[in-house]
This record gives sequence, C-alpha cells and structure tokens, in this order.
Amino acid sequence: MVIISYLLGSIPSGLWIGQVFYHKDIRKLGSGNIGTTNTFRTLGPKAGTVVLFMDVLKGTLAASQPYILGISHSISPLLIGLFASLGHTVSIFDHFHGGKAVATSAGILLAYNPFLFLVACLIFIGTLLLTSMASAASIIGISAIFIIAMFEHDLILSLVAGFLTLVVLYRHKSNIKRICTGKESLVPFGLVYYRRHHQSK
Repeated sequence: MVIISYLLGSIPSGLWIGQVFYHKDIRKLGSGNIGTTNTFRTLGPKAGTVVLFMDVLKGTLAASQPYILGISHSISPLLIGLFASLGHTVSIFDHFHGGKAVATSAGILLAYNPFLFLVACLIFIGTLLLTSMASAASIIGISAIFIIAMFEHDLILSLVAGFLTLVVLYRHKSNIKRICTGKESLVPFGLVYYRRHHQSK
C-alpha cells in the first residue's frame, strides 16, 4: 500500500497535462512549479481544474486503500495517504522534484473525513477571497486542520497534519518571503487584488 500510495502521489499531473495536451513544459513557465496554481496561471482554467481534480484524487485513492481492503481499523488511512503527499513533492517521475503537497493532502483528508475536507475548502476559499493569494490560502488551510485536529484530540490526524503543515511551509518558503515583502503573485480576484488594481488606476 505504501508503494502504491507513493507512486500515485508521484504522478506529475501538471507536467504531463502540459506536455501531452499543450506541448509545454510547465517547469519552464511561471513559478516553475508543477502544481495546480501554476497550471491555472500558465495553461489556463481548464488545465488547472483537471490538475486540481487529479491531484486531489491521488490523495483520496491512496488513503482509501485501507478502507477498500477492510483494514482501516488496524492501519490508518492517514499514514498510508501520507506517502502520496510525499510522492507529490518528491516524484520519481520528475527527478524527485514535485509540487507543494496541498491538493494531494486535501485528497487524503477527503478520504478520511469528508466534513473536515469541506471545512478546509471553506477556509481556503475564504482566505483566497480575502488575500488573493493561493499560497496564503494553502498555508492557512492546512494549518487550520492541524489546529482543529489537536482540539479534537485526534492523535494520528494531529501528527500527520502537523507534519504536512511543516512540508507545506517549507515548500512555500519563497512564497512566504514574497508575502512579507508584498511581492507575492495574486490571483485575479479577491479583496487584495481589487484594492491593488483599484489603486493603480
């Protein structure tokens, strides 16, 4: 199960979608990241939506294995799913490079607790609408799940969410620097985008 999870997570959705359907190497476009946000920015909303779906699905399928095999009582779906997020960040199909683990981690949560997945999505969307920054929304979303897990006294979810929060923070370190200096890229909607766009006129 661990190997299957890692291989599922390693599928570089953005890279392959770009190469097969757009004849572009997304690693050479925009931020160079193969994840959902850069796909939206460089290949458009259609490609971005497909990559988002595929990256979430990777995590969901990986974490669903113990449920499918009927052994979720003895082997945590979260721990199995964790290897999909690791595969997403260090993909064997992309010279051990990869994305930032956000969408795949969300997929793991979907398999484990659909209600918390919905909560995470609402937090992400709300933060995105306020900040106009996908990076900030990702960081706050995963951090919120970690905090909720601790309040719920869910030990395994707390450990996995805590670890993934650290991974997401590390993978977003350059984004965090740009946020602090006011140079982070904005999505073309939301409060911050509106204010900057309005002030520039």
